[in-house]
Amino acid sequence: MKNLIEFFTQHSHWLLFLFLETVSLILLFRFNNYQGSVWFTSANAFAGKVYEVSSEVESYFGLSHVNQQLTERNLQLEKQVTFLTNRLKAQKAPDDSLLRAALPAEDYRLIPAKVIDNSISKPDNLITINKGRADGVEPDMGVASGNGIVGIVYMASEHYAVVLPVLNAKSNISCSILGRDYFGYLHWNGGPSNIAYVDDIPRHAHFKLYEKVVTSGFSSVFPPGILVGKIIHVHNSQDGLSYRLQIELSTDFARLRDVCVIDDAAARERIKMMQAAQDSLRLRE
Repeated sequence: MKNLIEFFTQHSHWLLFLFLETVSLILLFRFNNYQGSVWFTSANAFAGKVYEVSSEVESYFGLSHVNQQLTERNLQLEKQVTFLTNRLKAQKAPDDSLLRAALPAEDYRLIPAKVIDNSISKPDNLITINKGRADGVEPDMGVASGNGIVGIVYMASEHYAVVLPVLNAKSNISCSILGRDYFGYLHWNGGPSNIAYVDDIPRHAHFKLYEKVVTSGFSSVFPPGILVGKIIHVHNSQDGLSYRLQIELSTDFARLRDVCVIDDAAARERIKMMQAAQDSLRLRE
């Protein structure tokens, strides 16, 4: 307390000066219109700048959530495009099988995740995501981004999962040409991260360059209609009995950040039923 009193005593003239200066400024800006308007304008400009910076910071940290929403929305839109394409096809040729193909596929759940580790230059590239069994992620689930397919969950721990991407020599995904019945299998043989190949397209198939290639839905991993890429070149297979399509992948693996794991419960149920039926047949033999 004594030190405080000594401080005020020693600096009393400065404290008095600051007090009188503050009072004079208040009187000046309060009772003079011009000076008051200058203060009000300056204060508003400063506050506006502060709010602008604050808004930009909040927007930056909110981008992650926005990217996840866009990823999920793009996947839903791809499904709708495939559905409408099949409906148009069914209307042109109203056959029962085509009509069934035009019906929407079973509902599935999307589990948003972040890519925390990724490689694109190795023969056996792998991707690590920050979601695992605790979030509902299981092996053999499909993974996609807002631009197209990414790969298949290879293994999962409690909070993380490793994905076998398209850019892996062991990847093998069933694909089809959008709006057509022809399908084949997607492979990557190394090289550029935006180029892959679809093998086993039959010789009698009719298609054009730059047509889209999507997942066929013939497996339990991906529902039909997830974008894969577009046809940029056509080769003959080694045996000459089929075509090999060179595909420009729609997913930019070098900039991959936000993905969704596809939990298709209906597909898993079908697989379990098929396995149960096969086991039952083996027991009877």
